[in-house]
Amino acid sequence: MSTFNTLSEFIVEHQMDYPQATGEFSALFSALCLAAKIVNREVNKAGLANITGPAGETNPQGEAQQKLDVLANEVFKSALGARGVVCGIVSEEEDNFIRFEGSQNQHAKYVVLMDPLDGSSNIDVNVSVGTIFSIYRRLTPVGTPVQMEDFLQPGRAQVAAGYIIYGSSTMLVYSTGNGVNGFTYEPSLGLFCLSHPNMQYPRSGAVYSINEGFYSRFPDGVKKYIKYCQEEDPATQRPYSSRYIGSLVADFHRNLIHGGIYLYPTSSRYPEGKLRLLYEGNPMAFIAEQAGGKAIVSAGKSVLDCQPQSLHQRTALYLGSAEMIEKLEEFLTA
Repeated sequence: MSTFNTLSEFIVEHQMDYPQATGEFSALFSALCLAAKIVNREVNKAGLANITGPAGETNPQGEAQQKLDVLANEVFKSALGARGVVCGIVSEEEDNFIRFEGSQNQHAKYVVLMDPLDGSSNIDVNVSVGTIFSIYRRLTPVGTPVQMEDFLQPGRAQVAAGYIIYGSSTMLVYSTGNGVNGFTYEPSLGLFCLSHPNMQYPRSGAVYSINEGFYSRFPDGVKKYIKYCQEEDPATQRPYSSRYIGSLVADFHRNLIHGGIYLYPTSSRYPEGKLRLLYEGNPMAFIAEQAGGKAIVSAGKSVLDCQPQSLHQRTALYLGSAEMIEKLEEFLTA
């Protein structure tokens, strides 16, 4: 790192790119950073504090909640509501959207959609997990209660999106539509510092990420692409390496840095796909495209062009290095 540039300084420096900026966006990111620091602390001591394992409840999709799912959800919800710069949120862990009732909140112009702790089942085995967030400007008039339509916006309307990965180091990666930048948490200072400026996907890679245990349930085009990845061809670096962590944030982050493709297709068990469009597909697709990659739900259809119909809508998701996605599309249309 040639210069010591904190996230707060970076945001202030780039406010001049947005003449309409009022400081609310900076406050919103300050709330996200505060929540991330708290979750980072809890993740790092999870094994000692008896906060691993199932919470005994299920989320709106019927999936077993982990104790850290519940904790992370409450932390982010509290941090975002307290600053008065967000009028409402959607969380994977909540059935419906959350409307912040304070008068300052109702005059806020942003909504946030989030997966508070992606890959939380991996906590018990000390594998990287993350937080995914997506930010939109509300559609309803400022000063009125936030409504469903404020959240059901296509991914192209995002004003910012990002993720926090809690791994060997904690990183916040985000985009406001002008490239992608990564900030590493310096715990002794309590600051996120710019460590990965202008992140870009390599045009291609040598890694494919998919849960091959469900191979028999995948569409034919995906099966043929997997076979292509496994074929010997030195000219195209094949066979590719299969790398699948089971945490979207961790798999995405590795492929963004080294090049690769992530696949979570439809299947006989999940005919609409398993991942959620609003707070998993859209934010990761936004980052992928801003980093020079591609993100699709099917051949020729970008994730960001999908019109959401419900808060917890599921989707297929393919994202990664542009040339690898283009090759996948050939198999999906064959």
